[in-house]
Amino acid sequence: MIEIAESIYIPSLTDIERAYLRLRHVVNHTPLLMSVNLSQQLSANIWFKREDLQVVRSYKLRGAYNKICTLDPATLDKGVVCASAGNHAQGVAYSCQKMGIRGKIFMPTPTPRQKVRQVKLFGKAFVEVILTGDTFDDAYNAAMAYSEVERVPFIHPFDDEKVIEGQGTVALEILKDSADRIDYLFVPVGGGGLLSGILAVFKNLSEDTKIIGVEASGAPAMKVSLEKGENVTLAKIDKFVDGAAVKHVGDKAFDLCRHLLDDMIVVDEGAVCTTILKLYDEEGMVVEPAGALSVTALEHPDYRDKIKGKNVVCVISGSNNDITRTEEIRERSLLYEKLKHYFIIRFPQRSGALRKFVTNVLGPDDDITYFQYQKKTNRERGPAIVGLELQRAEDFEPLVARMQAQGFVYEYLNEKPDLFQFLI
Repeated sequence: MIEIAESIYIPSLTDIERAYLRLRHVVNHTPLLMSVNLSQQLSANIWFKREDLQVVRSYKLRGAYNKICTLDPATLDKGVVCASAGNHAQGVAYSCQKMGIRGKIFMPTPTPRQKVRQVKLFGKAFVEVILTGDTFDDAYNAAMAYSEVERVPFIHPFDDEKVIEGQGTVALEILKDSADRIDYLFVPVGGGGLLSGILAVFKNLSEDTKIIGVEASGAPAMKVSLEKGENVTLAKIDKFVDGAAVKHVGDKAFDLCRHLLDDMIVVDEGAVCTTILKLYDEEGMVVEPAGALSVTALEHPDYRDKIKGKNVVCVISGSNNDITRTEEIRERSLLYEKLKHYFIIRFPQRSGALRKFVTNVLGPDDDITYFQYQKKTNRERGPAIVGLELQRAEDFEPLVARMQAQGFVYEYLNEKPDLFQFLI
């Protein structure tokens, strides 16, 4: 049983079980499915909790509906308001449509269009979407201001007791469906609502299970907060893993994690992209970046050996991915796997210089995938930005050696992120 300070909020099993009863006619009891491929590759029993198969393709419906349906009907006359990078918005939108109430939904301007369309689809005529700001936090501040002025209930995406209780029903389903003891449970972390609900259930019903939170390295708000011993606000985040990119986690989640979480790790966004492609190729699954966090953690150096021979569950939190991001996902994966390399090369301005580069520098399996050349008529050499894709990471050093042997002057862009972002 959990024993922590009385001042720390922790959802009771009774409240989470009541949420489960409220939700049983609204949400899908999503399957717990074994990944045969990953189990063989990692010498472990790997199970996926498939919240990507939820009604709105993420677990967020659980918390949103549980919160809204427990509000006093009189307070819902003006509807509800929320802020979200996508999945919570869809949960609120579906809840509004299901309950016949109005909803105003604030979303960051860079939110993938697919998620915006899905919000409108699930909410139908009951919701209005307002795009504002660059991050979730910008949208959150705008939604809070609207809530205070118009006196409309705000449905928080993670830092709310009823929302956390709703998310905790994910854990109840995992335990209902698992025939064996679970050794490790990997949970994606944005604001921490899902993790909080899972902690409350597992630390009561399966105390020996190690609960591991997983964040993207570009938005490690929980990791940094736990290291500093206080809930901090990050000055800057990478918004690529949009479903889990927040500058400040929930206060309730932070308190619970500080006392109950076994470990908090971060994974590179490039590794997340590799996981997304791997899940599609090997499992036939389409997941969003946040939905791939838990599976990416299986390759984390702290856990690859620890999980061998163990029963492991990964929560696949959502599948609301925008197909227009596919090329970016592939590019980030190739860069992470050290298969894509960019250079500024100063080609001599004479006939045959490029042919010499292709013939004498490129290996038989190397491809030029990007080439931008600017001729300098008043100089002897003209710079070109060249992108090369390799079949094997170990082909890179021989490539550079051949470039140097042939006398090509170059600047390697992969190791210069500011210049890379500006030029590519």
